[in-house]
Parts: sequence; structure tokens; C-alpha cells
Amino acid sequence: MRVANIIKEKLTEALSPIDLDVLDESHKHAGHAGSRPEGESHFNVKIVSQAFEGKSRVERQRLVYQALSEEMKQDIHALALNTMTPKEQEKS
Repeated sequence: MRVANIIKEKLTEALSPIDLDVLDESHKHAGHAGSRPEGESHFNVKIVSQAFEGKSRVERQRLVYQALSEEMKQDIHALALNTMTPKEQEKS
């Protein structure tokens, strides 16, 4: 889980989330383009951060992509994002 741990570390450092779940979904994409035999290429991330307050969905995604820019170049083929503010998390 090397890549998953890097995702957690970098998002924690960049966005100080109050909730962060990183799920490796690479097994669902075995044999597809971008998948690697060792996995850790397709992720689903749920992140709750005050940093998203007042930002659009696209702006939030850009913050995440910026934090993971190096990993997006090589290690991460697909990244599904669920970005919320603490207030939005309370309502869900």
C-alpha cells in the first residue's frame, strides 16, 4: 500500500482533512488500460476538509490534483474523488 500511504500523507499535509478515506480499487480494473499487476493504480478518495469551503467541485479537485501532482504523473492512473466540507459531511 505504498501509493495509498503517499496519497494519505500528501493530502493530510496539504489539506488538513478531518476525515480521509483512501480505497485502492485497482482489483476492479485488472487487465484494463493503466492497471499494473501489483495494483495501486486506481483509487477512490473521500476527503472532508475546511479548505474546500467556498470552492466549486472543480476547484476542490484541482487542490487534490495539485497535492498529488507527482503521483498523478506515474503511479495513479485513475482517481475518483468525493470532496466535502465539514458542513456538507454533517448533512450527508
